Amino acid sequence: MLGRILLCLALLLPQVALSGPIRIKDLVEFDGVRGNDLVGYGLVVGLNGTGDGIRNAPFTEEIMSNILERLGVNVTGEQFRPKNVAAVFVTAELPPFARAGGTVDVTVSAIGDASSLLGGTLIMTPLNAADGQIYAVAQGTIIAGGAAAQGDAAQVIQGVPTAGVIPSGARVEREVDFDLSALSSLRLALREPDFTTAGRIEQAINEVFATPVARMLDAGTVRLDIVATGMASPAHALGRVENILVEPEQKARVVVDQRSGTIVMGEDVRISRVAVSQGNLTLRIEEDPAVVQPNPFAEGETVVVPRTNAEIIEEPGIGLAEIREGTSLSEVVAGLNALGVAPRDMIDILKSIKAAGALHAEFIVR
Repeated sequence: MLGRILLCLALLLPQVALSGPIRIKDLVEFDGVRGNDLVGYGLVVGLNGTGDGIRNAPFTEEIMSNILERLGVNVTGEQFRPKNVAAVFVTAELPPFARAGGTVDVTVSAIGDASSLLGGTLIMTPLNAADGQIYAVAQGTIIAGGAAAQGDAAQVIQGVPTAGVIPSGARVEREVDFDLSALSSLRLALREPDFTTAGRIEQAINEVFATPVARMLDAGTVRLDIVATGMASPAHALGRVENILVEPEQKARVVVDQRSGTIVMGEDVRISRVAVSQGNLTLRIEEDPAVVQPNPFAEGETVVVPRTNAEIIEEPGIGLAEIREGTSLSEVVAGLNALGVAPRDMIDILKSIKAAGALHAEFIVR
């Protein structure tokens, strides 16, 4: 299976590299043009007996009392034990240039012992930013992404029913104070810092405007002189810059996910000539105690005699195999596949090759 995955990557990645350059908008983030995270604390009602247990989640009772008090219902000293309400955290991202009256999606997550939010409705919840100001208000019916069912002796849960989303569930009430038109210069921040890519972005922008309006500051930043572009506004300048095509450079990387045994290699990965030997050593110990009893009508007592069987099993392995120097991803894949080992053993081999200095790539383990 690993051989097929690596072979597909070997065939796919060169085609991607030759497919053409990429737009600047897909390589950089424009300084100031960013979203803002919002968070709120609210109450979900209308659950079918799957809400919080009030004794286990006293904060649910508190927020429910506060909401009822604001609506003119006096619940002071009252004892209520509803099972159809749940306290939740509500999160959202306020996109750049969001205007008052617009809507954004929200995510709702239970924080108590509610077993499901299916069919629930979020009551009006203010959403605050890091500055403590309210920027949006969320309300609506929750769409949960899971299902749960239980009986007297068993239960089954599929997905995560204690979290859900409300599409367009929050309405923007306050705008972020950011005046793009007042900027005289703007920085372009590369998502993957690289000196070569930053230099190519600078060159491509200057060629389009036929004047030096862009300057590389470091591997992750290119400054754009808005005034020198001669455009009517910074928005016009960015609209022209973001669609300029640039061919980016990437570091050679090998990414390993130890939980699933997945290995992904970039096109520029190279391996020097190296020899690899791999085998498994298994130590097995088995306890087989024996019971010894005295003869009938004889004096004595029953005793347990310990018996232990210990052995070491060594699998033959692959011997000492040579991986020739790889000049392309397909040759690297062919050399590794020649070892004929399982994916998790391949991860250990790649670690050892990296430690030996023969793997010329950034090795990332997740």
